[in-house]
Amino acid sequence: MSDLPSLQWTENDATHTAAWRSAAGHAPPKRVVIADDTTPADTAWRLACEGTALLWRGDFQNARQLLSAIARRIDRKPRKPPAGADAPTRFHLYRQAQAQRARTLGMLLVALDAQYALGLRRAPEVATACTAAWGAQGGACVVSLRELLGVVGAHQWRLKGVAVAALGARIHPHYGVFSPVRGEYVELVARAPLPADTALAVDVGTGSGVLAAVLARRGVARVVATDVEPAALACARDNIDRLGLGGQIEVADCDLFAPLRAPLVVCNPPWLPGRPGTPLERAIYDPDSRMLRAFLDGLAAHLSPGGEGWLVLSDLAEHLGLRTRDALSGWIAAAGLRVLERLDTRPVHPRARDASDPLHAARAAEVTSLWRLAAA
Repeated sequence: MSDLPSLQWTENDATHTAAWRSAAGHAPPKRVVIADDTTPADTAWRLACEGTALLWRGDFQNARQLLSAIARRIDRKPRKPPAGADAPTRFHLYRQAQAQRARTLGMLLVALDAQYALGLRRAPEVATACTAAWGAQGGACVVSLRELLGVVGAHQWRLKGVAVAALGARIHPHYGVFSPVRGEYVELVARAPLPADTALAVDVGTGSGVLAAVLARRGVARVVATDVEPAALACARDNIDRLGLGGQIEVADCDLFAPLRAPLVVCNPPWLPGRPGTPLERAIYDPDSRMLRAFLDGLAAHLSPGGEGWLVLSDLAEHLGLRTRDALSGWIAAAGLRVLERLDTRPVHPRARDASDPLHAARAAEVTSLWRLAAA
């Protein structure tokens, strides 16, 4: 708790201080007022838009209703991009609007005691979910209600798991680790032809461990799954143990490649160039395509003779004007690689068919590919 910033507020003519939690790393609000069941939704919305946080002291279920009411007011008049705006401009305006929406909704706060208990009427038990997400507690803290609900929801996903057809089993994502809810990229890894030598594979940036598990189930004798994020490493080890694959899969704390050569190296990097706003978004946004380019640049040196690298990547960035196919092809060639084959699939998630989505045109055209690469 000592590394968390502090939040101060005045209540009952006294100054109070508590640790401030924000997964996105937002600074503590400078202005805090007390809110309860008598606070009108319009007042709460106005204060939140102005950057004033509301520390809730009323009924928990009423706080959830107030959060929904603020969200409805935000969504009532969505910001529209200017006529004729190109795809990158539309995308950046969309991200700005989403970030502003998140900041406004994040202004409704709740306090947790040293045991992660909510001292509110009709409050649920949240200590189990908070402990799983944040670890042992060392003092009281304040967090946005929106973030707390996200922690609770993530814990439910962890308990329930996500069904992965290619495994015939469930993957249990931890808080802050990307969930394999988009199964099309997993199916690509499940059906791509394996190299003749299947003694060893490396899964670069393993996350939940799902691709390492698929490779092991396909008969790869040994899989080394790498990552540098502590949450991902713990999540991958948990899932591998649940699946009974500990004898085949080694989870290694290392940046990108393991210090070895392998006949198969697989990587599913973040698909969009951009700065992540939260730890979870690190699986989606890759600033300046750094991970993608580092994987390509280092791949040839980590392949055994005749080995293959599998790059799993969506072309959504191309449809959004954030990266061109020529740029990707140029990076592949500059890294001393050649393309053996490209396997394509279309997304099946609901947003690809949602015409009201601001990014519908790009999502509808999206193709996810597995690029089979080899040293030139």
